[in-house]
Amino acid sequence: MTKNAPKRSPRAPKIVINADDLAHIEALAEGAIERNPELADRLLDEIGRARIVEPARMPSNVVAIGNTVTYRDETTGVERTVTLTYPEDADIARQRVSLVTPIGVALLGLAEGAVFHWDTRAGQRNMLTVIRVDAPNSVD
Repeated sequence: MTKNAPKRSPRAPKIVINADDLAHIEALAEGAIERNPELADRLLDEIGRARIVEPARMPSNVVAIGNTVTYRDETTGVERTVTLTYPEDADIARQRVSLVTPIGVALLGLAEGAVFHWDTRAGQRNMLTVIRVDAPNSVD
């Protein structure tokens, strides 16, 4: 006899943040508190649960500022490739996504293979999988 276990929220995957980016990311989160408190809270939560590492120890397969990431939206099956940037460098026409967006916060610090749930601005829950991460100077 099997009992139906209550549904749990999926556990958030581990994330890693480059120590050199930490102060800038914290400043962006604090600056967003007035404009978008929910997003700012999510970013601060991510910072709070992240493992902060020195640049030399930053894994190459983890999404960091300046990295290009290919991910699949498991709801739609659509794959996208974007570069995670600070807001001042964002340009959606060039697939440069700001950290201070729902998808930017969701991607920050995730490793290849990670699956993550995130809520869109329209309040829909989506699930994405990180397929590939490329650092700006990486060579295959």
